[in-house]
Amino acid sequence: MNIDNLVKTITPELFERLQYGAATGKWPDGTVLSDEQKQHTVQLVMLYQAKVAQTNEQFTIGSNGEMVQKTKAQLQKEFTADNEIARFSEHDL
Repeated sequence: MNIDNLVKTITPELFERLQYGAATGKWPDGTVLSDEQKQHTVQLVMLYQAKVAQTNEQFTIGSNGEMVQKTKAQLQKEFTADNEIARFSEHDL
């Protein structure tokens, strides 16, 4: 199986489990990942982010395999008033 086919088989639910494993070093059920499993999990997360995921996170992996960092202006544009949870003025604080 080539990398593109492998990444295409990853469902959003599996991607969430892989992200959890990569971030915590264990699966959601508490099973600890070996060093080799963690390396493979991180690589799969990076491949999925590069090839499939459309995300608004500040740091991602681009399709060329390099880290992409969004600028402050790009982040502000993504988090416009439509996406806000709450806005406070100085008087409210």
